[in-house]
Amino acid sequence: MTLKRSFLPFSILAGLLAMNSGEAKAQSPATTIPLIFTKTVDAARTHTGDPVQAKTMQGLTLPDGTQLAKGSTVRGHVVEARAFSFDATPYAVQRPSILSIHFDQVVTKDGVRTISASIRALASRLEADEARTPHRTDETDSVGTMVLVGGGSFNPLSKEIVTGDGDIIGYNRRGGIFARLLPAGYESRYSHFQCDGSNGEQSVAIFSPMACGVYGFDSLYMAENGLSGSFGTFRLESRRRSVKLYAGCAALLELISPDHSSGGL
Repeated sequence: MTLKRSFLPFSILAGLLAMNSGEAKAQSPATTIPLIFTKTVDAARTHTGDPVQAKTMQGLTLPDGTQLAKGSTVRGHVVEARAFSFDATPYAVQRPSILSIHFDQVVTKDGVRTISASIRALASRLEADEARTPHRTDETDSVGTMVLVGGGSFNPLSKEIVTGDGDIIGYNRRGGIFARLLPAGYESRYSHFQCDGSNGEQSVAIFSPMACGVYGFDSLYMAENGLSGSFGTFRLESRRRSVKLYAGCAALLELISPDHSSGGL
């Protein structure tokens, strides 16, 4: 198994260099929720208002101090869904399949809490499985190496998460993987946006602090968060097939601050 994901794309490397030189974009407060989808969501079969459910991948603290344990339920709903239909007209630009989802609740030990959250990064089921599995790099690597979605790797017995150049970008703590988010960019043929950095350390689980956009999907792309007119709604599109998120896909949610939403935490 090669460790290609530990090498950083130029756009992300530039963001790291800018941060180190003090020229990076101003960091913003953030609270992240790494989660894994527990049920498949298929744009060809789901409808507006249908529930979407996921579980947290590790523990974290909400902005009001509430502890959210590993395995806590995160709830959302489908905002828009459209199946793919091939247009056989010569030279036609294919109309994309769409799946828009909004996560709006977390279940704590004290009850249900309202949130407003966007998705910073999304990983396919295969990418998520690989990031949770140690891979031996050579005959001397008896424990194996963990490779995060978006770049960076670590030995399960070590505390530091490092880049391919050995820069420390996060820590493997008792409760999971934690790091300060780093500014990065996402760009596809049809969409592009920026992910901000953060001042405080965040719960990231299998995701790198540079993770931004989608990973492991051959035709799926993510429109800019909030593009559909609702803060916290993320929109996925595909011009080759109906959008489908299998159970086991993982996402890194980022809570939207009250300054940019109508309520919530």
